[in-house]
Amino acid sequence: MAPGTGAALRLLAAAVDAKAVAEIGTGCGVSGIHLLHGMRPDGVLTTVDPEPEHQQFARQAFRASGFASNRARFIPGRALDVLPRLADAGYDLVFCDGDRLEYLDYLAEALRLLRPGGLVVFEGVFANGRTIDSGPQPTEVLRLRELLRAVRESQELAPSLLPVGDGLLCAVKR
Repeated sequence: MAPGTGAALRLLAAAVDAKAVAEIGTGCGVSGIHLLHGMRPDGVLTTVDPEPEHQQFARQAFRASGFASNRARFIPGRALDVLPRLADAGYDLVFCDGDRLEYLDYLAEALRLLRPGGLVVFEGVFANGRTIDSGPQPTEVLRLRELLRAVRESQELAPSLLPVGDGLLCAVKR
């Protein structure tokens, strides 16, 4: 993750005074550490990843960064299997860094999960510049374009595209 992306995540979590954050795609824990730094001291990060070994690595990284074990809840599994089990309107921020082919589905879940005034953030929406290329594109890029269009046209969201890292699409739920 680019340093600017991490700084933006920390800022966004702080801006919404996040106490409850859902993260799709635990990875090695870098984004989670940035989110935790921006969250309230009593905040809990719920992180979902299909790879249990990623979550184990992230758990160690969180501990090494000084976060108590009760600051993160690790749920192994596919995001679209896990997210429906999370509480409606129970989250201040939903960070999506999972399967880009599923981003549009993550958006639907995020709208349900977020409280009014909550924030949804999608990582990697520039797809290394391919989302604006005019030539034939892989399915992943076509899906990202659909996501960008859906967020832009939604009456429920106030969006902004931040040019940090590989692009952060952010939207506040009205």
